[in-house]
Amino acid sequence: MAKTIATARTLAELRGHLAKWRKAGETVALVPTMGALHDGHLSLIELARRSADRVVVSIFVNPTQFGPREDFRTYPRDEAGDVDKLGKAGADLIFMPDVVEMYPAGFSTTVKICDLTNDLCGAARPNHFDGVATVVTKLLIQCDPDYAVFGEKDYQQLLAVRRLVRDLDIPVEILSAPIMREPDGLAFSSRNVKLTPAQRKSAPVLYQTLSEIARDLESGKGCDATLVKARFKLEAAGFRVDYVSVRHPETLKTLEGPVRQARVLAAAYLGQTRLIDNVPVPLKD
Repeated sequence: MAKTIATARTLAELRGHLAKWRKAGETVALVPTMGALHDGHLSLIELARRSADRVVVSIFVNPTQFGPREDFRTYPRDEAGDVDKLGKAGADLIFMPDVVEMYPAGFSTTVKICDLTNDLCGAARPNHFDGVATVVTKLLIQCDPDYAVFGEKDYQQLLAVRRLVRDLDIPVEILSAPIMREPDGLAFSSRNVKLTPAQRKSAPVLYQTLSEIARDLESGKGCDATLVKARFKLEAAGFRVDYVSVRHPETLKTLEGPVRQARVLAAAYLGQTRLIDNVPVPLKD
């Protein structure tokens, strides 16, 4: 049964709840989201609940991380459904600010992370990570959590958040949660609802392809040949490939030849829907 969950729409309301918990000596975990919640988000909340006494889930579709030709206006939104799911998931507070609350008149500050965000999704979506870094920094300052939980599906974002927390001396522990998948392997994403039935049938090929790359690399094959084969397979399945790449799991530097440890990352379109995914290549003994 879903519990009644408090909602804060202003910073003052948020800090009022936080002050009561802090006075009681309770720890706080933050789960930042853009709403349209699915099982992947709920796994983040479960990790937050295991880590802290109180869980705050923010829901804010951040306009500054969308490009001019991207899907900000059509991004899935379901406030009533999200509130119901969060009550059942055991969250303690929803922070749902509007754009003016987050970016008041005259707002002119941007947080920029350089080397980790220059390519991959950063190359395909200029200024995307500036928007992500700015809003995450604001949320961490507003909530002042002991923990903040991010999913590994947005792997480049996860590393970027860890970097900004380190560089700006923000006193929070960043927790990562593994990718949650549909039974056929497709990573959960709010954008999956935008796939047509035919596209949804093809979508699991992305994970299948990345998994094949990882197996090839684990067996000692080089990066170049596996990536050429992967791109061909994705295009044959109807994807328009943005990138498919083998990177160092901590620096995201490009790797070549046989590798001992890596992360295989990809972004590709089915129709107008952009899907991202990644799989690890474990460290060899």
